[in-house]
Amino acid sequence: MNQLRITYRFDVGDESKVFRVTLDPDTLLQIEPPSADLPGWTRLGFHQCPGCPLSRESDPKCPVAVNLIPLIEQCGGLSSFGQARIVVTTQERSYSADTTLQRGLSSLLGLLMATSACPDMTFLRPMARFHLPFATEEETTYRAISSYLMRQYYQHKSGKPPDLDLVGLRRSYYRLQIVNRAFAKRLKAACEQDAAVNAVVLLDLFAKEIPYGIDEKLDELRYLFSP
Repeated sequence: MNQLRITYRFDVGDESKVFRVTLDPDTLLQIEPPSADLPGWTRLGFHQCPGCPLSRESDPKCPVAVNLIPLIEQCGGLSSFGQARIVVTTQERSYSADTTLQRGLSSLLGLLMATSACPDMTFLRPMARFHLPFATEEETTYRAISSYLMRQYYQHKSGKPPDLDLVGLRRSYYRLQIVNRAFAKRLKAACEQDAAVNAVVLLDLFAKEIPYGIDEKLDELRYLFSP
């Protein structure tokens, strides 16, 4: 399979900012050209996430932070509530929205984080393959639960007990909240303005909602599967 490509274009006034995300079709990790000169805020030990499974000796750079360098370089000086026309193009279709910079950056940020080599992001990668920009809370919940249950189907087919009570999904999102809080601190140090920082805050609102509201959300979605 060829490389997967997703392009975000932010039209802010008379200026356009373009981000091209290229993914390995097998691992769904972002393919980036190597860089020897990385900013200090990408160091693993710089506001390192509590409980990070990586070692500073073997992994001196945070894989999520490295993925975010182009975004921070171009958008670190933007304000959250600035308006933009945002067009997202995948190989299958295009999406567009007139919305705030923080909402558009939150969508892109979620994709960049999910396709990093951070072990805490692994559970999000299947959703990155079918990326949905500007997703609503209901859409995000549906996709997260559906993706997790598909994983449990493959667990079952390989002879392992499936987690139909979604215990592991709750655990993964609790962990994601810790990562998001640490990243907000990291980006505050890297950015002049707050658009990127508040983009993480928006992601964290979803991360908080899912583990606490799984049962409630499943009840709300039950109507989709009624006769």
